Amino acid sequence: IFTGRCFPKRPKHVLVVEARLDGEQLATDPVEHTDQPEFATELAWELDRKALHQHRLQRTPIKLQCFALDPVSSAKENIGYIVLDLRAAHEKKQAPKWYPLLSNKYPKFKPEIQIGVALEADSKALVDDFRAKEAPSREGKVLTLFPGLDPKSIVPVLNEEEGYHQIGPAEYCRDHFVLSVTIAFATQLEQLVPSTMKLPDRQPEFFFYYSLLGNDVTNEPFTDLINPDFEPERASVRIRSTVEILQVYFCAQSKLQIHLCCGDHSLGSTEVPLSGLLKKGSVEIDQHPVAIEGPFVLFPPNRAKQKLSQLPLDLAPTVGVSVILQRESLTTQPLIPLNAATEPKLPQEKVLSPVSGKAESQQQRSQNVPSQADKCSSKEDVATESEVESLKFEKGTKPGNKADSGPVAISQPSPVGVSSSPEPVSTQKIVIPAASHHFCFSIDLRSIRGLEAGFPINCMLRYSYPFFGSAAPIMTSPPVEVRKNMEVFLPKSYCAFDFATMPHQLQDTFFRLPLLVELWHKDKTTKDLLLGVARLQLSNVLASEKTRFLGGNGEQCWRQTCNETVSFTAAQGSGSRIAELSYAITLEDYGLVQVQEVMVSDSSQDIGACQQWHVPHTQPRRTPGDHAGPRETLEYKAALELEMWKEMQEDIFENQLKKKEMVHMQALAEEWKKREREREALVKKKVAEYNVLEEQLQKTLRDLDKRERQLFSAESELQRVKKDLQAEHERNLQVLQDSVRRAREECAHQLELEKSKIKQLEEDKLRLHQQFYEAENKCKTLEKEFQQYKEQQSSKPEIQLQSEINLLTLEKVELERKLESATKSKLHYKQQWTRALKELARLKQREQENAMAHLKKQQQELEHMRLRYLAAEEKELGKTDRQELEDIRNELNRLKQQEERKKFQDARDDSAGRVDSLHCRKLNDNTDDYLCRLIEERDTLLRTGVYNHEDHIVSELDRQIREAIAKRNIT
Repeated sequence: IFTGRCFPKRPKHVLVVEARLDGEQLATDPVEHTDQPEFATELAWELDRKALHQHRLQRTPIKLQCFALDPVSSAKENIGYIVLDLRAAHEKKQAPKWYPLLSNKYPKFKPEIQIGVALEADSKALVDDFRAKEAPSREGKVLTLFPGLDPKSIVPVLNEEEGYHQIGPAEYCRDHFVLSVTIAFATQLEQLVPSTMKLPDRQPEFFFYYSLLGNDVTNEPFTDLINPDFEPERASVRIRSTVEILQVYFCAQSKLQIHLCCGDHSLGSTEVPLSGLLKKGSVEIDQHPVAIEGPFVLFPPNRAKQKLSQLPLDLAPTVGVSVILQRESLTTQPLIPLNAATEPKLPQEKVLSPVSGKAESQQQRSQNVPSQADKCSSKEDVATESEVESLKFEKGTKPGNKADSGPVAISQPSPVGVSSSPEPVSTQKIVIPAASHHFCFSIDLRSIRGLEAGFPINCMLRYSYPFFGSAAPIMTSPPVEVRKNMEVFLPKSYCAFDFATMPHQLQDTFFRLPLLVELWHKDKTTKDLLLGVARLQLSNVLASEKTRFLGGNGEQCWRQTCNETVSFTAAQGSGSRIAELSYAITLEDYGLVQVQEVMVSDSSQDIGACQQWHVPHTQPRRTPGDHAGPRETLEYKAALELEMWKEMQEDIFENQLKKKEMVHMQALAEEWKKREREREALVKKKVAEYNVLEEQLQKTLRDLDKRERQLFSAESELQRVKKDLQAEHERNLQVLQDSVRRAREECAHQLELEKSKIKQLEEDKLRLHQQFYEAENKCKTLEKEFQQYKEQQSSKPEIQLQSEINLLTLEKVELERKLESATKSKLHYKQQWTRALKELARLKQREQENAMAHLKKQQQELEHMRLRYLAAEEKELGKTDRQELEDIRNELNRLKQQEERKKFQDARDDSAGRVDSLHCRKLNDNTDDYLCRLIEERDTLLRTGVYNHEDHIVSELDRQIREAIAKRNIT
């Protein structure tokens, strides 16, 4: 709303314009109620594209009402209204228009207001998925449900008695939810350890840490970064709130930070967005749990940050996280007793106790194999601070089905001493969504218009975007001719790119890197000329509306399309606009590239008990008939048994040594393999870093080579220019020498001419001197003769007459000047006299009115006195009263006579002055002028309306006019 016009002025009022759209009302600031009020106010409503399209279909009007306010009494008076059509608003800015007020209260003035209507794209709403997204409509809904509630003041409050966190007002928020976070796996964690970082001397322990509603949570520590082996654990908290309050809370607390720690140091962290759990208007949580799951890239802290963004995606450190929110009524899995060792069990779940408010900071895993009783006792100790809950795992469930994506099913080891070898450990596959999506991005450069160059160009567009997988430039062909005030459609300008990447990386790249389209002029005679560059903001396609379509395999895909126009800015100079480019970009998402299955198994396995060797005690049998030989004696048999026992013990000891050797060799092999994997990982990391450095070095070498070629060409150009300048200098020097020689010759010749001229002038000078003397003598002779002639002429009568004529001419000029001044004085006198007569007439009329009023007043007083005296006569006071009445009458008559005498005296003085002036003029002027002046003065007096023919002065003028006429006739 800019300004108004044709309003009436109302100094004690102000003007206010109120606008209403779809029930939402806005108002301008009060301005002065003048004939041209200046509003200068912008009123704006926030709408998404769907709502705007719906309003346009329904032809929703924008109604503006103009009110006049009285600041003293606060009275509101409706002046008129204006109805605007929402369909007339466009994104292209249009000139404002004047709209007349309907039902106008001021029909004589016909007031109007100047208004401009336009659509503006809100670029601030385009933020990254990992940033907190504002949700004004949701907060508005919550604020309408709970007035006076500030979204920033929504914090979880611990209820220790009932064991939940309260979010929102307790009297309204009574629904129960369970929020659980599971860390399932991690890969490529060695990329987070820089080469300069020194780890502890002992075997370092690593663990993941995060804060869930103010509770610090850590998983079981692990020691191997290359192959991290830890049990997936789920941490859960109970929440009492509502869906709307949770939407606002998750938007305010939009990120869950997960850190990889080594002791007190954070090696890297990632952020899991929570704002996508509960979407606007979604009812999914009432039907099934809502989840955010997948691999997230870990980034090092600022103090040890490396260039990980340039590493390949398969070498980036990631952590698999699953965040699930569900209603408490949906958690119907039964509990399993702790002593059921024969059944396969789920991993231990951490239920964050409201009493302590903290989960166990670190869980120490025993290096030796505990007994079953020790395991039970250790679990009971853990349960003192956090409740232990297991969910029954159905063996028939396929890995692709996710009944509960948070926990991961593994089995417990068998008890010690059951057999010499442990039972096979059952494993469970969990499905982790793949990080990469299959995208197809297409660009259609349609047309160029609005060329500002002063010459026609052969247009060719060129661009490249290495993020799409190819660094080769894309060019339109063939070149087309573009002229001023002309729109040309580009041939072969459509290009599509198929690539795979993660959605958040795509969004980050689109927001950070615009697509630069170069405008080239292709000429056959000269090299190509870069005219301008256009910046295409690819992130605009992410804000457009998504449409659903079916892919080639029948899967559901999404498409987003954006049509826009951008300007080419000049590549050289002030960066002004030289042309406009119309283009269309389309982004198609074909879903995940593949599905990754991760095997999760128990990290600790039981070791079987040692075998118990039993020595057979052989009992020798004797026959009564046999004689006892030397080998049959007890001593021999005891010695033999002793030797056999020794051999057996040697065999047992040798077997034990072999087993120990095998165990040590296996441990050495495992350690060797581990170190080999570490070296391979470090080599891969160093190779990736070296590749990056090599690319930078190659780029630097290319730049240096290019700079060297430029310097060589510039040096050759400098040598050529130097040679040209030297030749030019020699030519100029030769020309200068020739010109100096010619100038010297000309000067010598000119000097000779001047000398001859001087000689001739000296001769002329002598001759002229002689002529001057002769002329001087002749002049003296002529002067003497002229003097004699003058003396002779002065005595002639003609000369005397001529002098008299000159004197008379001077007198005539002086008399004419005096006549002119007298004429001007006469006109001035006439004007002054007329003004004085008019003023006299006004004074005379005013005096007559005052006299009549005074006379009337005296008559009324006289009448009152007469009545009073008549009444007094009735009371025998007649004599005295009659005497007083007679005195009053005498006084009144005296006043009347005095007034008439005064008027007559004024008129007589006036007429006497006029007569005297007329006599004076009569003596000075001739008869005709005197007669004309008398007639003019009489007519002037009669035209004023003050005098008539019966007045003394007019009759005197008539008498003088008759006498003048008689004198003229006699003459």
